[in-house]
Parts: sequence; C-alpha cells; structure tokens
Amino acid sequence: MNEDNRNFSNNQEDVFTKRVRAGKRTYFFDVKATRNQDFYITITESKRSRFDDGSFVKTKIHLYKEDFHKFADALNETIGHVKSDLLPEYNFDEYQRDSDEDDS
Repeated sequence: MNEDNRNFSNNQEDVFTKRVRAGKRTYFFDVKATRNQDFYITITESKRSRFDDGSFVKTKIHLYKEDFHKFADALNETIGHVKSDLLPEYNFDEYQRDSDEDDS
C-alpha cells in the first residue's frame, strides 16, 4: 500500500499528521479522535519491504493522553543520555539540516 494512500478505520478521525522522512524510513505522527472526541497519537514507522514487491512494512505505537508526559519525559531522557553520555563528540546538528529540507 502506498504511504500517501493509507486507510484508517471509519471509527477514528485524523486530526493532525506530521511526516518525518529519515533515510530509508518514514515516521508518521498522527493525532486521532475517537467518536467521543477523545484524542490519542499513533506513531508509525514505515519502510520498504525486503522483497522487491513495492510493499511497506509498518510498525505502529498507540500513545494515549494519560501517557503523553511519561512518554515524552522518557524519550527526552533517553535521547539526552545518548547525546551527552554515549556520543558527546557527535555532531547531531548535521542531521537537522536534512530534516529541515525534507519538510519543505
């Protein structure tokens, strides 16, 4: 299935989508609304299948509002640990330019 033609269940409404291209992968951050106007986020990693059939392998995480802060705190702490403790000499800004160009 083509990434631009993703199908979603009829019982959820897409509210917001942010696409991040990252080399051979694409990440989608989607805000969804339930029928009761409750909101949650899905994070999807999409990458081409190992087979040359044009298909994509997708991995999805559902993140519910009660877990937003815990998830963001853990993600920020983990990234901070890698940047400051494991790879302090690495220039992470090098990839920021690539990200900015992908969004345009």
